[in-house]
Amino acid sequence: MSQIFFDEMYDPNGQVRPHYREFARWLAETPEETLAQRRREADLLFHRAGITFTLYGDEQGTERLIPFDIIPRSIPASEWWVVEKGCIQRVKALNLFLADLYHDQRIIKAGVIPADQVLANEQYQLAMQGLDLHRGIYSHISGVDLVRDGDGTFYVLEDNLRTPSGVSYMLEDRKMMMRLFPELFSAQRVLPIDHYPNLLLDTLKSSSPLDNPSVVVMTPGRFNSAYFEHAFLAREMGVELVEGADMFVRDDKVFMRTTDGPQPVDVIYRRLDDAFLDPLAFNPDSMLGVPGLLSAYRAGNVVLANAIGTGVADDKSVYPFVTDMIRFYLDEEPILKNVPTWQCRKPEELSHVLAHLPELVVKETQGSGGYGMLVGPAATREEIDTFRARLKAKPHAYIAQPTLSLSTCPTFVESGIAPRHIDLRPFVLSGRETRVVPGGLTRVALREGSLVVNSSQGGGTKDTWVVED
Repeated sequence: MSQIFFDEMYDPNGQVRPHYREFARWLAETPEETLAQRRREADLLFHRAGITFTLYGDEQGTERLIPFDIIPRSIPASEWWVVEKGCIQRVKALNLFLADLYHDQRIIKAGVIPADQVLANEQYQLAMQGLDLHRGIYSHISGVDLVRDGDGTFYVLEDNLRTPSGVSYMLEDRKMMMRLFPELFSAQRVLPIDHYPNLLLDTLKSSSPLDNPSVVVMTPGRFNSAYFEHAFLAREMGVELVEGADMFVRDDKVFMRTTDGPQPVDVIYRRLDDAFLDPLAFNPDSMLGVPGLLSAYRAGNVVLANAIGTGVADDKSVYPFVTDMIRFYLDEEPILKNVPTWQCRKPEELSHVLAHLPELVVKETQGSGGYGMLVGPAATREEIDTFRARLKAKPHAYIAQPTLSLSTCPTFVESGIAPRHIDLRPFVLSGRETRVVPGGLTRVALREGSLVVNSSQGGGTKDTWVVED
């Protein structure tokens, strides 16, 4: 993988790419002061709407505005349809893998994936064995993280099947752009995304065998980093936002406490981890869950989206096998490539990683949010030595990948407009059919040269346009 960066807006000769031409023309005619003014306006509006995320372990207070960049990331529709097909293919295979894993385990018997890698995985839930789910869907809402390498090829960096977040920023970024720059949308056709909440509600309803099931969004509460999103999605879908304490289980059925008395709950879009869902079944100290929820779930009286035990399929040590899953379950060639990955649990791969630490990215298999990782080229000698000791002590807990040359996109920074590295998270909804809204969440590393786009690590977001060719 080369270290030449693919620029989303300009080709190697410095010419504007066709799908950016309208925007480039507009940008050339717009005074920088106007852009700065609109940017201040965006910050103000985001602040008023309370579009924040929480930063854990930060001394300067936890609530932060996610920095929003007013230069959109644009993708031509012809290219997008390939990405969309690849994401759908991938999520279908992952759902088939989860159904197989908790039933016949054909893929293990066939020797495609080692048993210990999944069955001994801490995300594997014994409680899910033999449980039949409606339509066989485990991950109803999935986020697929994509990056573009120097030659313009999209690679899948990771799959998010537990509680993928960020869709509220995707929707709010679009609203903001339409409000601040309506002239841009009249100059070209940008495919819409505002129907996502309707698709989400439809997906959640179709996850239940009932005709008109009652749906709720379950949040750990307002101190959670994605609480804004939980409240936003409940409001947009027109359903109740509940915490564990708002529900109870009676006769293996789930009810919500309301001023009109108990109301049945059929589908829970849960935004908290397995361990906290039911203190009787998982972590007994959890104050966030609903006692008895697992027995109601196993009795088939409530649907959890996403299902318990999906985490085993988005573990970073299982990631290298997803392309094999696509071939095994769908008998198709993968449309999207994986990033080459070394599994530190394998002695020969570990020795390669230890020998090349300064040039690799090392991640915890269970990690998320950009925490607990080493970006070799940006690390100090001391950080590399610390990580080397960690790897030797717990090799099975890490994977390593080459440092990707993430594509760049022009971004409005302090010094003016400059390229910054980006990634893309499309959201895949699996119900009666598998659907993706055109675009997704583009995250941008605002620090010059930084390859870490996570909001928890100082990243921002951009509106993602899929533009008709």
